[in-house]
Amino acid sequence: MPRENRLQGKVAIITGAASGIGAAAVDLFTAQGAKVIANDIDADALERRHGGNPAVVRVARDLTDADAPDAIAAAAIAAFGKLDILFNNAGIAPYDPYLEQQPGAWDRVMAVNVSAVNRMTLAAVPHLRQSGNGRVINTASVASQQAAPALSAYVTSKHAVAGLTKVQALELGPLGITANYVQPGFIVTGMTERYVETAPPGEIDYWRNKTTVGRLGEAIDVANAALFLALDSSNFINGTGIKVDGGASIKM
Repeated sequence: MPRENRLQGKVAIITGAASGIGAAAVDLFTAQGAKVIANDIDADALERRHGGNPAVVRVARDLTDADAPDAIAAAAIAAFGKLDILFNNAGIAPYDPYLEQQPGAWDRVMAVNVSAVNRMTLAAVPHLRQSGNGRVINTASVASQQAAPALSAYVTSKHAVAGLTKVQALELGPLGITANYVQPGFIVTGMTERYVETAPPGEIDYWRNKTTVGRLGEAIDVANAALFLALDSSNFINGTGIKVDGGASIKM
């Protein structure tokens, strides 16, 4: 199959699709021939980012709503008649020092970053099972193995995503569905761009130099890793995390 059509005939759901990694994944997957249900909480942002793409159906829903996962999965079937790939990418990372946690912040992070991943997957499994080569791809983080100050809920949630994905791999594998996760490092997205703009002199250079490739990550770097996991040819990869951090985590 030509490299530009590696997802021809596939249907994917991508959450957190209005910006950053999710938006890059929508662009990449559709460029590779897929039809995509693009989900985000922000309807206007979805329209601005993907309104001109005929391969995209936009579904603006808060994933923490009780009926949202079923509605998003149903939208894929209504629009395209099938579902092959679920990319659980939506996430939040509020700055919240451990001893100064804001009321409700912990629960919101867990609801978006963990519970929504679980519930969205459960809603998708009946359709992914019919695909015969179903894919679940979850966005974790290098923070699924490490820690960072003032991100206690985020770090905990990404450890949970890694563990959840491994259980999904164990129990969904026999159904013809693989489950893997990507582990972004420092990626310049909407979540981090304010930090990039306001960081003290030299701090961004620190993160750039910590990689072994001499640059910060971009959303497309993570989207490419997700694409690899989405391919039929990746069907013997299951329960695995792929670091997308430019080698930063191996460098002392």
